[in-house]
Amino acid sequence: MDELALKYGCNPHQKPARIFNRHGPLPFSVLNGAPGYINLLDAFNSWQLVKELRETLDTPAAASFKHVSPAGAAIGVPLNDDLKKAYFVEGMDLSPLAVAYARARGADRLSSYGDWAALSDPVDVATARLLRREVSDGVIAPGYHPEALDILRKKKGGAYPVLEVDPDYKPMETECREVFGLTFEQQCNDLDAGPEMLGNVVTRRKEIPPDKARDMLVATITLKFTQSNSICFALQGQAIGVGAGQQNRLACTDIAAGKAEAWFLRQHPAVLNLDFRKGARRPEKINAIELYLKGDMTPEEQRAWRVSFRKAPPPFGDAPRREWLQRLGGVTLGSDAYIPFRDNIDRAARTGVEYVIQTGGSVQDDVVTAAADQYGMVMVNTGIRLFHH
Repeated sequence: MDELALKYGCNPHQKPARIFNRHGPLPFSVLNGAPGYINLLDAFNSWQLVKELRETLDTPAAASFKHVSPAGAAIGVPLNDDLKKAYFVEGMDLSPLAVAYARARGADRLSSYGDWAALSDPVDVATARLLRREVSDGVIAPGYHPEALDILRKKKGGAYPVLEVDPDYKPMETECREVFGLTFEQQCNDLDAGPEMLGNVVTRRKEIPPDKARDMLVATITLKFTQSNSICFALQGQAIGVGAGQQNRLACTDIAAGKAEAWFLRQHPAVLNLDFRKGARRPEKINAIELYLKGDMTPEEQRAWRVSFRKAPPPFGDAPRREWLQRLGGVTLGSDAYIPFRDNIDRAARTGVEYVIQTGGSVQDDVVTAAADQYGMVMVNTGIRLFHH
């Protein structure tokens, strides 16, 4: 039995801790650092996500994980100039894999701080350079170019965890977990999310353009590895807002929509042209932007915030916020289970959602479909639930 001893479990007092494989060798190697229990939970959930994105959409993929759910996930769709600036990657030489990680990391930068990164392809130098400058707790990938590995081995004073996973590894057909000393067993969720899931369009509007079909699959695959209940907003081949682990679906939708709106607001010209003081570091800029968009700062927050700028900008008011958000459109909403009431659709419509992919099967299906028709949306019912706990 192959095993790896860990420093501790979820918390420092949970000792001893280890990871092991009863059925053969561990399907990964530790190339640098010492990953912890939570690191490995993030690593293997995120690896499955990017592997499936890569296989389904035939494009390099990346994910940014925190606490066993994605803060962001994306494929390597080229970035426009505004997104390059919003993602702090202007002037960088980015490979498709690096673009995927820039998108995944840029979706929700506050949540991605101290993330676990997953990459679908062998890590090249461009991606390693991007990772090197971010506050990140580790990375998993199927391989590393020698120079890229050298770069990552120097991160965190040489302690940055770097995992190489066997891309051909397949888990057993059944999986087990223990809770309260009792063993649960189930078949692995080996459902492949592909274009065949998009066939049952239940709204009057039927056409799904290729880029929206792609976004529907990005949202669905992201949800497959997100703690339930969960909602994912997707656009341009990436998640732009994930609402995870809530007890009601409307809360998931509201969280995901709020994150999607923040993602779009970060591309507002007033944000892109903020005049930061010389020497302001990227985390400081990110926090200053979030406070700027928040608007209602306390006096203490405002005093600390002003220090980030050469000249503090005027407040970002409600009028420009509303005007800018009206431009957000073409967004896809994915739901890991059926949408129970139309309130989710009403909330989604305010954040530019035009495409919906959900399980269907609610007693309110007719009402939910009618709401989608009212807003001119395209809605697909897959008949497939994707709970993940």
